[in-house]
Amino acid sequence: MTSVARYYLRLIFDFWIRSRLRRAMSVILPSLVPIVQPVFQNERKRVRDVAERMYDKSMETFANEVQAAFEAPVKHERLWNMSGKLQEEYKDKLRSSTISMLPSYQHTLPTGSEQGDVLALDVGGSTFRAGLIKLRGKAKDGDGLQVRRVRNFAIDERTRQLPGRQFFDWMASRIGEMLVEYNHMNGTTNARLQMGLAWSFPIEQTSPSTGRLLKMGKGFRAGHGVEGADLSELIMTACHSRGLNVEICAIVNDGAATLLSQAYRDPATRMSLILGTGMNAAVFLPVSALGRDKYGKRSDNWYAVAERVVVNTELSMFGKQVLPTTKWDDDLNSNHRLPDFQPLEYLITGRYLGEILRLVMLEAISTIGLFNGQIPERLDEPYAFETRTLATFESDRTSNLIDASAAFRSAHPMRSPPKLHELEFIRDIGRLASRRAAAYLATSLHALWAVRTSSEGIEPGEATHVTVACDGSMIEKYPDFRQWTQRFLNRLCSLSGASEGAVTLELAPESSIFGAAVAASCMAEGGGA
Repeated sequence: MTSVARYYLRLIFDFWIRSRLRRAMSVILPSLVPIVQPVFQNERKRVRDVAERMYDKSMETFANEVQAAFEAPVKHERLWNMSGKLQEEYKDKLRSSTISMLPSYQHTLPTGSEQGDVLALDVGGSTFRAGLIKLRGKAKDGDGLQVRRVRNFAIDERTRQLPGRQFFDWMASRIGEMLVEYNHMNGTTNARLQMGLAWSFPIEQTSPSTGRLLKMGKGFRAGHGVEGADLSELIMTACHSRGLNVEICAIVNDGAATLLSQAYRDPATRMSLILGTGMNAAVFLPVSALGRDKYGKRSDNWYAVAERVVVNTELSMFGKQVLPTTKWDDDLNSNHRLPDFQPLEYLITGRYLGEILRLVMLEAISTIGLFNGQIPERLDEPYAFETRTLATFESDRTSNLIDASAAFRSAHPMRSPPKLHELEFIRDIGRLASRRAAAYLATSLHALWAVRTSSEGIEPGEATHVTVACDGSMIEKYPDFRQWTQRFLNRLCSLSGASEGAVTLELAPESSIFGAAVAASCMAEGGGA
C-alpha cells in the first residue's frame, strides 16, 4: 500500500471514530449532568463558605441585621408614639426657643384674588433669579400665577467677593435690566414695580419688608462693613442711585415663600416643607400659640390685626431624644462638625442619606467581604457616596441593575465590576434607609399638623383638609419618596381619628419666585401691618 493510500485511509478512520464518539457523548453527557452538576455546585458552595469564614458573618446575616435596625422604628404604633413626643417638643419650643419656631411678620395668607405685576427676586448661594410675575387671580383655567419673564444671573466667585454695598449695586444693576424688559413689554418708560425678595441667608427680620443683615456665609462678603444694616435699605439705596422706580414690599425665607405660593393656588395650604440637601418647614399658627417674648418688639398695630402668623419652624433641629438611630447614624453624628445640631436633617435629607449608606457599605466590606473586601475608589472619603447615586439604584428597573452598576462604577471605580448580588444588597439597604427617612418625615409633619390642630381648638376628627406645600430635590425627585411619606402620613392621620388624606403633600413648583411675588402682593394690600 502506498503512503498516499495509507494517509487517506487514516483520515477515513479518524472521521469514523470521531463520529462514533460524538454520537456516544450525545447520549452519555445528558445522563452525567445530574451526577456532575451537584459536584460543581457543592464545590462553589464550599469555596463561598470558606470565603465567608474569612469574615465575621455572611451577607445574609449582615443584611438581616441592617434590616432589623432600620425597620424596627417604623412600625406605625412606634411612629404614633414618636409623634406624641415631638408634639410636646414643638410646644415647648413655641413658648421659649430663640433658634426654632420663629414667627415671621406675615400674618395673612393670599386669598387667590390678588392681581398685578410684581418683580420677584430670589437670592441663593450660586444664582440670583429675577422674575416678572403676573398675578391674575385664581381662575378655573389655571392657578393665576404667570411667569412673564425670568432670568438667572450666576453668582460666581468674583460676585461673592464683592464687599458690602458693591454686592447690592450688582443686584440693582440686574434689577435695572429687568425693568428695561418690563417697560419694553408694556410700552412704558418708567413704570413702577413692587418687589418681593426670597432671601436664602440669615437675617433678623424687623418687619414684613425689613430685616437686619447677618453674616451670610457660603463665601459671600456682602455683609462686610454693613452687618446689622437693614437689608431693604441696602437694596433700595442701590436701586434709587440708578433711578429705578421700584419698592420692596416683602422679604421672606424659603419656607414661607413655598407656603405662600401654594396658598395662592390652594386655599387649604397651611404648612410647607423644604426637603433637598437640607430641610425646613413652615406653618400658619394662631399668634397665641407662641410665647409673647418670641415676637420681640412689634408695633401695637401688628398685634391689633394679626390673628395668625407664618412660623419658621427650623424643623431640622428637632427629634434628638425622640427618633431612634442606628450605629451608622451615631457614627455620622459624632463625626459631624455640628453634632446633635440638626438631628432630623441628619436622618432624612439628600446631604446625609448617601453618607449613611457609605458607612453601612464600609462595615460590609470589612465584615462580610463586600466587593471582595476591597474599598472602591473614594468610598473611604466622607460624603463621597452621593444620594443621587443611591437614587439611581432605587429607580433602576433592569433585571441586572445595569444603570445602578454604571453609576456606582463612575463615582467609585473598581478593579472588577460589582456582582449582581452586591448591587442588590446596596439597593435593598438604600430602600431601608429611604423608607425610614420617609417615615420620620411623615411623623414630624404629623406632629406639626397635630399641634396646629390643637392650637386652633379643633379635634383631629373634625379638622378640615390641610395641604403641605413641598419643594426641594428629595421630595420632588427621589424615587417614590413623596409617595412613601404620604402613606405613612395617611396612617398616622388615621390613628389620630382623622381620615386618611387629611394632610396631603403637594409640590409647589417655582415656589421661591412665586412666593416672593405673592408675599409682595399681600403686603401691598395691607397684610403686613
